[in-house]
Amino acid sequence: MMLQQHLLFVLYSFCGIVIKEAATKNKVKGSQAQFPITQNVTVVEGSMANMTCRVDYNDNTSLQWSNPAQQTLFFGDKKALRDNRIELVRASWKELTISISDITLSDEGQYTCSLFTMPVKTSKAFLTVLGVPAKPEITGLSRPAQEGEDVTLTCTTSGSKPAADIRWFRNDKEVQGQKEVNAIGRSFTVRSTIHLKVDRTDDGAAYTCVVEHLALGSLPHQVTEVLEVHYPPQVEIVRSVIVPQEGQYFRMECVSKGNPLPEPVLWTKDGGELPDVERMIVEGRDLIITTLNKTDNGTYRCEASNNLGTNRDEFTLYVYDPNALTQPGPDHALIGGVVAVVVFITLCFIIVLGRYLARHKDITRERQEMWFISSQKTLALPIITL
Repeated sequence: MMLQQHLLFVLYSFCGIVIKEAATKNKVKGSQAQFPITQNVTVVEGSMANMTCRVDYNDNTSLQWSNPAQQTLFFGDKKALRDNRIELVRASWKELTISISDITLSDEGQYTCSLFTMPVKTSKAFLTVLGVPAKPEITGLSRPAQEGEDVTLTCTTSGSKPAADIRWFRNDKEVQGQKEVNAIGRSFTVRSTIHLKVDRTDDGAAYTCVVEHLALGSLPHQVTEVLEVHYPPQVEIVRSVIVPQEGQYFRMECVSKGNPLPEPVLWTKDGGELPDVERMIVEGRDLIITTLNKTDNGTYRCEASNNLGTNRDEFTLYVYDPNALTQPGPDHALIGGVVAVVVFITLCFIIVLGRYLARHKDITRERQEMWFISSQKTLALPIITL
């Protein structure tokens, strides 16, 4: 009997120890797991932000969201702040999710999720709000520019956060601008300026300002302005036939460029009016001679004007006789060959003559030296007296 009581005592003691250890482990586990978990959130101004707080283990303890001013937004499923933009998404013992619609830059800051244990445990989540840049505007093109004038183009966008990037393009080629950033409250106004000394090649050139920003993603804002540059005329006469012949149809085109476009153009011959209006017809910028003859020989001038100046081009017309052009001419290849042979023979003769003269000069010098030596020996002989 005593043995049975002893065994029961030991069994009860062992069970008590196991239950106590299990309770201790569960208490420690709960204490370690009861920490709220949050994540930082980034949204675009005007959109909606969801703020979520979770715990892995919760023994029926309430969760709470507070804004950067430490005002309680939601305590469990109970709304604490009167703001119609803030709504409850999900509330349970393990999660508290709220939404904030129509986000503004002033909503940015550090939000706090609290778990009301003893002591209270908290987790921070930073809400970043991206300010959307306004559509850009280009200023500096109030009127057409004149060739050689200095022009300044400025592109401006406001409301970006962080500050937007501005890029300039002339047609499809990027050009560099000077950037200026100014802070206005929580957002930024950005300007970029380019300076031009315009010429006629800038007439019709498209200058595009492109605004890039995180809030715009892959769809940047852009605006384009087309330059209008005024410049004096540039004139060139282009003829339809290279070798004009009697009886041919002949056209001379007055190619005139300028802004404003010079219209009309003036055709003259030898400083006066066209002499034969029946055969010489002016059509727009073209002068047409229906049937060429020798009387058409002379200097033709095309003159074009606009409000910036006058320019002109001249062409001297000589009408050829078609019969003279078909007569056989001299054989230029044969003449060239004869000339080459004559030149070659002349060079050879000059080389031979030069060598002969050089050799003759050396022989003459040797004879002079021999005579000199011989004369010296003669003077050195003794005088014999008989």
